[in-house]
Amino acid sequence: MHRVALRPEIVERVTARRGRLHLYDFLDARRTALLVIDMQNAFVAPGAPIEVPAARQIVTGVNRLAAALRLRGVPVIWVLHQNEADGRDWHGFFEVFVRPENRARAAQALSSGNPLQQLWPELEVAPSDCKLTKNRYSALIEGSSELKAMLQRRNIDTLLIAGTKTNVCCECTARDAMMLDYKVVLLSDCTAALSDEEHRATLENVIQQFGDVMSADEALARLAPPLGARKTA
Repeated sequence: MHRVALRPEIVERVTARRGRLHLYDFLDARRTALLVIDMQNAFVAPGAPIEVPAARQIVTGVNRLAAALRLRGVPVIWVLHQNEADGRDWHGFFEVFVRPENRARAAQALSSGNPLQQLWPELEVAPSDCKLTKNRYSALIEGSSELKAMLQRRNIDTLLIAGTKTNVCCECTARDAMMLDYKVVLLSDCTAALSDEEHRATLENVIQQFGDVMSADEALARLAPPLGARKTA
């Protein structure tokens, strides 16, 4: 887990701008969902082609949070990156940002049926949870996934965001969510990046412009009702 916090000057700037640090005192459990982004073997497993070592350190926290949210009737949505085995559905990434000798391995690792594309086995997935795939950094950019439609069916307006990388897929999804008028909470202790510096940069960027930043416990404390299932569409 990243051992970083918002810098005092950022806290002071945010507080001066809006009179408080946190945007939300209360989160409606009936309209909230947890997104767990890209916690797949390709990112989490030791030695994987796109390994984020810190992602292994947030698994326990993600499991604990997901279990607590289920008790409150909050849906848990596992978002997995998936692309064609040759990467042709996102050539603008694989042909530009990945070295030629590494392209095939990277694309195949995130293709359907590849063991590396699956969720890290230590994550605890319940039968009531949802899974969907995306093929862009953001799960909410047009054509990337079915997430927006799923949220609309469930009347969700608030997103708790966990997963990896903090500064790539988590941040991109958070940005698009805010631009689509969702309330956004980026979970500081349930997200992971390649470095503390990258992780903190996203926390500070999000809390200034795109949403709130809380720990899992801070988010849970703001959710009500504390218990009780919710009917889903």
